[in-house]
Amino acid sequence: MELHLYKKKRNFNQTPEPEGKVVSSKSKLSFVVQRHYASHLHYDFRLELDGVLKSWAVPKGPSLNPNDKRLALMVEDHPYDYKNFEGIIPEGNYGAGIVEIWDNGYFSDIDNSEKSVAEKKLMAGLNAGNLKFILDGKKLKGEFVLVKLKGRKENTWLLIKHKDKFAVTKSYNSEEYTSKNSTINKRLHADQKTKNA
Repeated sequence: MELHLYKKKRNFNQTPEPEGKVVSSKSKLSFVVQRHYASHLHYDFRLELDGVLKSWAVPKGPSLNPNDKRLALMVEDHPYDYKNFEGIIPEGNYGAGIVEIWDNGYFSDIDNSEKSVAEKKLMAGLNAGNLKFILDGKKLKGEFVLVKLKGRKENTWLLIKHKDKFAVTKSYNSEEYTSKNSTINKRLHADQKTKNA
């Protein structure tokens, strides 16, 4: 529930990112997946818990295929307001680059409990290193689990889709579900042209 690490890493006179406070939504728990092109392209997966966004960097992006075990590196908590953030973090700042919202919506525990009950169950799962939840987003839907890897670095998890009616069996690449007109795609295209020149 602490945001001191988030604030310590950022200069809010230079970055448009929200300074943020510890707050909670009124009725449903929110989630967001942000596509982030910084030193490299990755996805940031964020779940609202305990008044903040618990956050994982997912290098390959989430998948709807249960066979994909996506590496997810837990990072510092982000403020609740970050769920709406899109924009450019200027050079010289932590995470400098472009942030876009790839997916967002609501989530709950596996039993789809009322918010306060769901949050307690989800926090227990997080603390146990086995966090099961249901996503109701535009792209991501159904049951998922975040599993903490034992014997690895403290922040190493796997993000895995459960087999349900929303799961797919074909190959799933998050990049295929991005807007071709996105600012990141334009930058990637320009960077590729520069590299090939």
